[in-house]
Amino acid sequence: MRTRRAAVAASLLALLLSGCASGLPAAGPTPDPTSTGPTVTESTRPPFQTGTPGPIGPTGTPVATVPEDRWTAILRDLAARGETASAELVSAEQVTFTDGSLGCPEPGQSYTLALVDGMRIVVSVDGVRFDYRFGAGDTPKLCNR
Repeated sequence: MRTRRAAVAASLLALLLSGCASGLPAAGPTPDPTSTGPTVTESTRPPFQTGTPGPIGPTGTPVATVPEDRWTAILRDLAARGETASAELVSAEQVTFTDGSLGCPEPGQSYTLALVDGMRIVVSVDGVRFDYRFGAGDTPKLCNR
């Protein structure tokens, strides 16, 4: 009887340990922290074609694909702000924002408290960075923090 209890205890311990190990991340290649990511000098085309996987960014995370409609919307917004130089992509990432402010709340405004899937796209024009946020649609929100 004592041996049977020991066998059951050992089995339970093995089961618990195997469950814990499944939550560990798989080992893989270490990203290059010196990578600066992509740049785009032609302001007439999107930085990546839709559906094409992006390169690895400076933080080691994949750079998201920038849909053509969103790139065009950014260029239109920059033109409306009087920016005429070429836009360069600094970063692009898929983000789940915690509310309707898209991570960039404005004082005195109310926002829906719901998760919003979207994108954060940072571009540079003549050394000035512009931080654009997108929710479900293709209308950019410039974050002025």
